[in-house]
Amino acid sequence: MAKKLEGRLGPYKTASATGDGVKTANQVLADYYRCPPNLLQFLPAAQSVKRRGFFLLGQNTFCYGRLSHTDAPGNPEGKLDDALEHVKVEAPGIRLPFDANEIIENLRRERYSSHFREEGSVFNAILRKLYYMLRPFASVSVRRHFQKIHLRNWDTVRFPAWPVDFTVDRIHQKLLALTLWAQGLEKMPFIWFWPNNFRCCAIMTHDVEELAGRDFSPQLMDLDESFGFHSSFQIVPENRYPVPKSYLNSIVSRGFEVNVHDLKHDGRLFADHEEFLRRANRINNYAKEYGAQGFRSGILYRNADWYDVFEFSYDMSIPNVAHLDPQHGGCCTVMPYFIGKIVELPLTCTQDYTLFNILGDYSIELWKKQIACVQANHGLISVIVHPDYILEPKPQSTYKALLNHLAELRVHGNIWTPLPREVAAWWRARSKMNLTFEHGEWRVQGEGCERACVGYASVAGKEVTYSLAR
Repeated sequence: MAKKLEGRLGPYKTASATGDGVKTANQVLADYYRCPPNLLQFLPAAQSVKRRGFFLLGQNTFCYGRLSHTDAPGNPEGKLDDALEHVKVEAPGIRLPFDANEIIENLRRERYSSHFREEGSVFNAILRKLYYMLRPFASVSVRRHFQKIHLRNWDTVRFPAWPVDFTVDRIHQKLLALTLWAQGLEKMPFIWFWPNNFRCCAIMTHDVEELAGRDFSPQLMDLDESFGFHSSFQIVPENRYPVPKSYLNSIVSRGFEVNVHDLKHDGRLFADHEEFLRRANRINNYAKEYGAQGFRSGILYRNADWYDVFEFSYDMSIPNVAHLDPQHGGCCTVMPYFIGKIVELPLTCTQDYTLFNILGDYSIELWKKQIACVQANHGLISVIVHPDYILEPKPQSTYKALLNHLAELRVHGNIWTPLPREVAAWWRARSKMNLTFEHGEWRVQGEGCERACVGYASVAGKEVTYSLAR
């Protein structure tokens, strides 16, 4: 390894955007892995004026963006062009037939799913408004009936992949494999994803929707603590229930976290941009009042391109795959990432309401499957369990089984189980750390580096595998 890197071990320079704010493929990879960008050999992408659409990057890895050589179709069905066949290895480096930053941002910000919001948008907006007008008077069984109609055929959606989608992570791995292959390198050093040699991370979150859920919060904290967990509670500031300071203090004083959950939880936060700006200002004020660092929108409605007005450290509103959510899409990654200055902590496990009321499943088998997938990819296991939906013994029993499963993984799987704010703080600190090559080995530098460790990415067959330095 050292011989093959000889001559490329100059000073590490933190990746940054080009003058026009567009990142190169080198910078995209350096941001994800925190690897030395001077070891990456991608040339500027070929210019394209083609139509934006879907294509492949190898088998079963969907991309959405523009190709330099052809127009891409507007949906992922049917035969798609494989961009790998058009990658060129030239004397100075690798030239891609697409802009790597564009396709990553299109997936993370769900721009590929805009047609879901646009098709029948006026009619859908009327239905949504009517639904939320009637919601307070409708029982769970009635709501479940209409939700099942809306979500029919969810299991036939080709992309994103159910039950967990790793498209963004696979794209990074494929790009890294290309640069390793082109340079004849055996492995690439990078700053490991999690602190203190943890192999994975898991967070528990609770969205408090109704008065009954608010009043059940103390018992829920007791339950979490009995398994050694502390979690975050997302609070609706207006219309749903009173939020006295004593309630907020009762959460924080026990080592749990308070976040803001929408404004009114009425499905209207992202319906109109001007109204969104008015509501976002009030949401930011509540964040200051509550001492909240995080946010989650009601019903996971979202538009990442509007997030620049939020004054939060992090957000938790974007699912990994959203086949069973009112707003389809998904960010297609199991890793935290930045949306501007905000750290996004994607939701990678199915919501409890969906599991119990849409799928009719009171086991933890789906959760275990999703957790195992995320764990195998060293990602973020993120779970929502509403206090409102575990008031009865049956769902409580399911939740206890989930906590027990995560507690066992914490011991035997080397999983980190912090508060969400701690994950966001780590990801922000990691983004500012650098790797340097000193005295024949790689070292991490930067604030908080004492918790960081060096990892290595290598290619085994057709897959990228990770290992930790000793």
